[in-house]
Formats: sequence, structure tokens, C-alpha cells
Amino acid sequence: MVNGLKEIPQINFEGKDSKNPLSFKYYNPDEIIQGKKMKDYLKFALSYWHTLCGDGTDPFGVGTIDRDYAGQTEMEKAKSKADVAFEIMQKLGIEYFCFHDVDIAPAGNSLKELKANLEEITDYIKTLMDKTGIKLLWGTANCFSHPRYMNGAGTSPQADVFACAAAQIKNAIDATIKLGGTGYVFWGGREGYETLLNTDIDLELDNMARLMHMTVDYARAQGFEGDFYIEPKPKEPTKHQYDFDVATVVGFLRKYNLKREFKMNIEANHATLAGHTFQHELHMARVNNAFGSIDANQGDLLLGWDTDQFPTNVYETALCMLEVIKAGGFTNGGLNFDAKVRRASYTMEDIILAYIAGMDSFALGLKIANKIIEDGRIDEFVTNRYSSYKTGIGADIVAEKTTLEDLEKYALELPEVIAESGKQEYLESVLNNLMFSL
Repeated sequence: MVNGLKEIPQINFEGKDSKNPLSFKYYNPDEIIQGKKMKDYLKFALSYWHTLCGDGTDPFGVGTIDRDYAGQTEMEKAKSKADVAFEIMQKLGIEYFCFHDVDIAPAGNSLKELKANLEEITDYIKTLMDKTGIKLLWGTANCFSHPRYMNGAGTSPQADVFACAAAQIKNAIDATIKLGGTGYVFWGGREGYETLLNTDIDLELDNMARLMHMTVDYARAQGFEGDFYIEPKPKEPTKHQYDFDVATVVGFLRKYNLKREFKMNIEANHATLAGHTFQHELHMARVNNAFGSIDANQGDLLLGWDTDQFPTNVYETALCMLEVIKAGGFTNGGLNFDAKVRRASYTMEDIILAYIAGMDSFALGLKIANKIIEDGRIDEFVTNRYSSYKTGIGADIVAEKTTLEDLEKYALELPEVIAESGKQEYLESVLNNLMFSL
């Protein structure tokens, strides 16, 4: 692999008027927003899989991006890959990364080989972390790519496959703890079904919950104090995945007594596939006390699959960061760029430029979100719209002091009730005014 990083300088903040493509226009890591440094509010993370492993392969063509790292053996190549990852993060000032087990370690020919490789590569990565100060945001296991998982992992109809998934998750948990990660993610890549003609949904959901309980019990016993996340996604690769959206996952967690241990890792493109906005999924997580972490990307509304593009839609990033601010910011989570460069963007410079675009888009979104809050008009409108629940019969309803009979008696004495305007267009114009008067 031609590294290409040597020619790329350290990426610094130069301001919005800079024409230098290798600079930040809005991401000023030490700027104070809502009482925190911008870098602490955003907590950017590099995704190991797309950044270091994605070669541009699609259903219609082979890879276009060189991902052959230096080395004679697979482990030597894994160490070279880690060197490149940390060099990218240092160039960009990114302080966190995220991984699947098989992103960082060769899978080998068996789970035994993967376990040994994972132990060796995490020793090496830990030396890079100690040297640079870069930290692990979260880890996870890839329990969806191997052929054994074609019918699911935790929801497989075969107990031996379930056991393999449990072993792989245990080793990924060990690696996460070893590297000081503050989160562990479950993404149900094949935890779902294609047809109900061959599926026992009750058993599959029960087994998924059993696996999650076992994981929590094991990790806590090993001293893990971080967060567990579920990443909702409605479809692709399976036609119907059990973690369809935030509301579905919250119901699952409540049914199986997992709500106390799990939060959400929200991905923008997954929200799109579920027929929701990014803001909707974040808001649902926040109001259900389940906001945890974010996979930062965007989809294409003209395409019906997970395109995982680098985020450049500032409307989305502004409304995202509005939810993050209202949630009090990240605790153990952050903004992981689960995004890949386009198939034709095959140079190392393209990766750097893509991260700059994403980081600037979220920095600008954070500044706009802060402005929305400081301006106060939108929040004031919402407060006033529901003001009838602060006094009188509304206050009694909220306090649960009324019965159906009470409300009937009250309603029968009312004159004709005229619904108030929602003024959506006005509020959208306020948003535009705040966005474009920076």
C-alpha cells in the first residue's frame, strides 16, 4: 500500500475564509461552546473498518482503493494498518477510535486463531495508544460477515452458532477492556429474518436477550464500567432486523429487563432507512433516557440502502447537535465517523479531506445548535404551545388527578374549542435565519 500520509501536513484550524483544502474552516478544537471545549463536545472518533478496511467494493465491481498494508504476514500487515490508523488520527487531531474485532486482527481459520491474533494486536495497539494519548471509544465483534452467521448470531437457529457468537463477543469485550474502551456496541447485522415461514421469533428474541445478559454479567465481573449500546437499523442485510429503530429497541430492552444497562448508538443513515430523520431517532433516545453515542454519517434519500457517506448536510448536523446539547453532551459516547469515502475517492488525501468535511460539518452544526438555544425563540414557542398543561384542567391532567368522568363534565361546559396554529413554516424560517446569519 502506498501510504501517502507523509506528504499531508498536520490539519489545523484556519477559519471559514481559508481556501486551504487541508485545513479546518469551523472545527476549532479549543473553542468554548456551552462551557466545554469544542473537541470535548464533539468527541470525534475514527472508524477502523471503513477508514482502514473499506476498499470500495460494491455489488457491481471489485475494490478501487488500495488496502494492502506493508508486511509479509497477516499480523505484520495488521500492525502496519494500526500505524496508518494512528498517523491519520494524529494528523487530524482525532482523539478516539472504534473497531470490530476482525478490523484490527486477522480472522485466521478458526476462533482460536482470532483469539490469539486479537491478544497480540491489542498489545501492539496499546503501545500506540500510550505513545499518542489516543483512546478507544468503543469496541464490538463482527458477528455478521462469517458464513456461520448467515442465519444470525445471537438469533441463529443453531445453538453451536450461538456459542460461537458468545465466544467472539467475550474476546471483543476482553479487548475493549484491555484498551480502556468506555463502550461496547451490539449491532444486529443479521439478527432478523427474511421470511416468517422458517422463523421462531419468540425464541430468537429470547436468545438475543440471553446473550446480552450474559455479556453484561461477564463484562461487569471483569470490571468494565462503560456503557453498552445497541445500534438500531431496520433492514439490510436482513429484510427485517429486530433492532428496527429506537422505539423498537426501547421496547425490547424493557421487556427483557435490560433498560438499565443499555443505551443507543444512533446512526444517521440507519434513521433514514427506518423512515425517520436523524433528529427523530436522537430525540427518541433522549426522551427515553437512552442517549449514548452516535455513528456520524449520512445517507442518500434517492437510494434505498446504507450508503454511509461522510456527513456534509449541515441541517442534519445542527439538529443532531441540538439534541446532543439538550442531552447534556456525551458521557461515554462520542461521534464516530461510520462513513466511507466514495468508490472514486481512492487516495489517502481523499480520506483526510472526507474527515475534514465531516468534522467541519459537525463543528458548524454545534455552533448553529448553540445559537438556536441562545436565541430561544424555538424553545419558547414549544413551551408556550403546551402552556395549557401548566394550570387549571391541564395541570390536573398532568398530575393524574382527573377521571374520564371529570373530563367529560369539563368538556361539555366548554364553548367551541379552536385549535391553535403550529406555525411550522415560521419556525423553519427562524431556523434558516439562525443558520445563515453566522
